[in-house]
Amino acid sequence: MTTMAEAPARPVNIRVVLGGLMIAMMLAMLDNMIVSTALPRIVSEFGGLNHFTWVVTAYVLATTVSTPIWGKFGDLYGRKTVFLSSIVLFLFGSALCGMAGSEMLGGPGDGMMELIAFRAVQGLGAGGLMVGVMAIIGDLVPPRERGRYQGMIAGIMAIAMVAGPLVGGFITDHLSWRWAFYVNLPLGGVALILLATRMHLPKYRTEHRIDWLGAALLSIGITAIVLVTTWGGNEYDWTSGQILGLAALAVLSLAAFALVERRVPEPILPLSLFANRNFAVISVIGFLLGFAMFGAMNFLPLFQQTVQGASATNSGLLLLPLMFGMLVVSIVVGRAITKTGRYRAFPIVGGIVMTAGMALLAMLDVDTGKLESSLYMIVLGVGMGFLMQTSMLIAQNSVEQKDLGAASGAATFFRSIGGSFGISLFGAVFANRLADSPAGAMMAGGGEGAGVDPAALRTLPPEQQHAVLGGLADAIGVVFVWAVPFALVVAVLAWFVKEIPLRGGPTDAADTPEEQAEIALASPPVR
Repeated sequence: MTTMAEAPARPVNIRVVLGGLMIAMMLAMLDNMIVSTALPRIVSEFGGLNHFTWVVTAYVLATTVSTPIWGKFGDLYGRKTVFLSSIVLFLFGSALCGMAGSEMLGGPGDGMMELIAFRAVQGLGAGGLMVGVMAIIGDLVPPRERGRYQGMIAGIMAIAMVAGPLVGGFITDHLSWRWAFYVNLPLGGVALILLATRMHLPKYRTEHRIDWLGAALLSIGITAIVLVTTWGGNEYDWTSGQILGLAALAVLSLAAFALVERRVPEPILPLSLFANRNFAVISVIGFLLGFAMFGAMNFLPLFQQTVQGASATNSGLLLLPLMFGMLVVSIVVGRAITKTGRYRAFPIVGGIVMTAGMALLAMLDVDTGKLESSLYMIVLGVGMGFLMQTSMLIAQNSVEQKDLGAASGAATFFRSIGGSFGISLFGAVFANRLADSPAGAMMAGGGEGAGVDPAALRTLPPEQQHAVLGGLADAIGVVFVWAVPFALVVAVLAWFVKEIPLRGGPTDAADTPEEQAEIALASPPVR
């Protein structure tokens, strides 16, 4: 049983607290992008080329597995304590990553394996950072005002996606790769001090009963899913015993998890949330959004570096139109929601515009100029801006305050899992299309886009170069063709979102009995 011990206390200066939250979100978003740029230097020092992808996979896996667990722990133990703990764990993992392979830890002999293990520790902390920021904003700000602040968070995400490759490139070129991890320490320290001293959240009395069995089953199931999407078609064939075995493990673990969650008093992921129509619809939208967006966007830098001839650093700058569209629209939509209290139209419009953006990007070819592709990316960014934080707001507004952490964690989790599936599926589509083109012969290891050397492509004879670049552009265009129907389904599903009045408007009190009745009607109990 959970009851509120005191009314929510607004901080003296919410902007100061928001600054600390933004730093924490920036750390979680930036890290993978900075490290990806530093990976070639790390491999050159440690070796272990056959394991280097696990430097990224270990982080993503730990983040995905821990997200719903951090959300529930915040509901049980108080979000401030849990969130500060996640920052400390993230910084501890960052320090260990920076020391991997050093003399202090035994030298470079086991450096790659140490780094992979420490990245998992860092990823566990990152899971708490991402879900914690969203849930804390949900505690501090009534839903009616929340859109404005979540628009700012979306802006931080956009900035991180551009700044990551730039910062990573600078660190790799001018400092040791270890500073890709050490740079987190001063920034995280500032966020920790700000939030520890200035953040005051509502207090709850809760009878703590941790669902450890549910947490274990969920972790096993998610791990198996992520490994299937990571290894399938790459390390192992989709029909191999390893992939089929992992798929079976995922199904059995998640089926057992569902049975356990129906019987425990404090489930890690309350299944009653999915009886709420809005929450169920938004969860599917989040999965498809991650599927289409992260899966397809993964190929834009490849197009820019190979077909358009941009450098690795400049390809980050060339993504600015997409991020600009997303940033501006997120802020405008957030303010519009705060002013009007209406939100249902935004995910519908976002799905339609995102579909148009994907359709335009499907037209990319060897003759597409940078200005033309930038205009296409602006359209996609606008669609994403309508969806990114609005979907989180709807998920949070559809549940009771006591389930806010679990709802935030679940929404983040479905988007992450969708991204994993999208990257895997679209990677297979790209590789298969490329194998039938002249560019396929240029792939190192028989058909992976990562094996293309943009500099080497420019040294080919003109006719051969045009044929190879045409094959690459065609394969990337087909990826966006596949993304179109997934984006369209987002717009269709958004029609089924019911507009529940946002709590905390200027003329009504937060969490009134009438509003709680709306939520209760939308969320019939699971028996």
